[in-house]
Amino acid sequence: MEGEKLAVLNEFGDRLGVASRSEVHEMGYWHETFHCWLAHRVENSQEIYIYFQLRSDDKKDFPSLLDITAAGHILYDEKIEDGVREVHEELGITVTFEELQPLGIVKGELVQEAMIDREFTHVFLYSEQVAYDEFELDPDEVSGIFRSTLADFKALVTHEKKEMDIEGFIVHSSGDRECIQKKAEYRHFVPHERSYLLDIIERISTHV
Repeated sequence: MEGEKLAVLNEFGDRLGVASRSEVHEMGYWHETFHCWLAHRVENSQEIYIYFQLRSDDKKDFPSLLDITAAGHILYDEKIEDGVREVHEELGITVTFEELQPLGIVKGELVQEAMIDREFTHVFLYSEQVAYDEFELDPDEVSGIFRSTLADFKALVTHEKKEMDIEGFIVHSSGDRECIQKKAEYRHFVPHERSYLLDIIERISTHV
């Protein structure tokens, strides 16, 4: 995976060349990614639910943290629509690119001691409700799926709440699923920029 070839971009999104994924993150090169958020509005209600994946304990980066429902890198020889493969590979659900709503491109940075991640992120929304038993998770990538209300997630990101209620399931190494309801704090999420998350929350609320 670290040897995957990504297109290197400048800060304006113009292609400069090609580099391995590991080099891109080591040097802090701008590159393209695909994010797909699952969120839906409950019938006869104004409540919107947003879904998060629980990253596998074995992931190199940010293991065991809650994250974007499905996400991945766009390889140098791929089109943006090829990113929909991440939804199937990580979550095991079949979604076509035409079923996704484009939410635009978000430019963001995530700087860590061992990684500089600078992305032009192509963001999409899948707004059909998916039952928990429809998910067939890739255990190397994802160990569970959880959801919260969009309002609660916004309150967590804006510091209005210190914790929020989430519900979902995890898949144990045995393959057994366990349904869980618990509290989640901001520290339980991959540390994306709060500005990115607030932007996404606003875009989802206007498209669901």
